[in-house]
Amino acid sequence: MKSSEIKFKINLDDKNLPKSIQWDASDKEGEGAEATKSISLNVWDNLNHSTLRIDLWTEDMSVAEMKRFYIDIVGGMAQTILNATGDEYMSEEMKELCDRLVKHVNEENKKASQ
Repeated sequence: MKSSEIKFKINLDDKNLPKSIQWDASDKEGEGAEATKSISLNVWDNLNHSTLRIDLWTEDMSVAEMKRFYIDIVGGMAQTILNATGDEYMSEEMKELCDRLVKHVNEENKKASQ
């Protein structure tokens, strides 16, 4: 059986906030760890039937990047729920939410540039 590994290295400042984040995976293209500004990790807790979440980001991640990151996450979840369960209604609702959020962010950006 094949095994795959994903690693995260988080460097913290004196307040235990992420200063830098690096990740590496045995199956990714390219060699060596890569820097990123944010990670969002979700794990299903079988015992408590709930989701454990770890959301980390560095101080150099802009608000615009953070919003884009989470819109992308919701869009990815919409595709996953469709692939995993076949639930088209749930998938479409999530995609429509993404569309509304993109419109909201675009309007915010337009106002900020005026």
